[in-house]
Amino acid sequence: MTSKTVHLAVYDTLADWETGHATAWLARAGFTVRTVGADPGKPVTTIAGIRILPDLALDELRPEDSALLILPGAEKYDEGDELAPFTAAARSFLDAGVPVAAICGATAGLAREGLLDDRAHTSAAPFYLAATGYAGAERYVEADAVTDGDLVTAGPTEPVAFAREIFARLGAYEGRRDAWFRLFHDSDLAAFAELNG
Repeated sequence: MTSKTVHLAVYDTLADWETGHATAWLARAGFTVRTVGADPGKPVTTIAGIRILPDLALDELRPEDSALLILPGAEKYDEGDELAPFTAAARSFLDAGVPVAAICGATAGLAREGLLDDRAHTSAAPFYLAATGYAGAERYVEADAVTDGDLVTAGPTEPVAFAREIFARLGAYEGRRDAWFRLFHDSDLAAFAELNG
């Protein structure tokens, strides 16, 4: 991996809680996090009502300039094809061998794009993805988060497991990931000393 830049897709109705652990701790590990939107001159509004002005236009995003593309969930994934360009970008990343991490509604977008047909994956629930009509139901895994090669997936209640899988894929926090997970997932105070030791 040559790039230390992680790209976070941002769009209206983005689920704020799903990517915070991953992006904050990647930044602490020396990665640069840049936001990518359909129009960098137009702010997007998250589910919480937070406005984000994207750093970069989606049509300027290139896999070779990135270590990872993160697709957070959003209600827009279930309201039509508006976010299809983001899942098309995920396809170009995966085709180029650059990792993609998708959580919650973004997994439905990947399912519609055909990117889960041949990869192990998870999401909110099997019936949620089945509603997309995708062909990958046999590859669905009941787990908090799943990594299959360059693809990381998780459901909406698992932002900590999602981050753990991202760290593993990018080689961040080697030897300390278990402590990090126990601290933030299990509230294991003993893990604090391990993480910061």
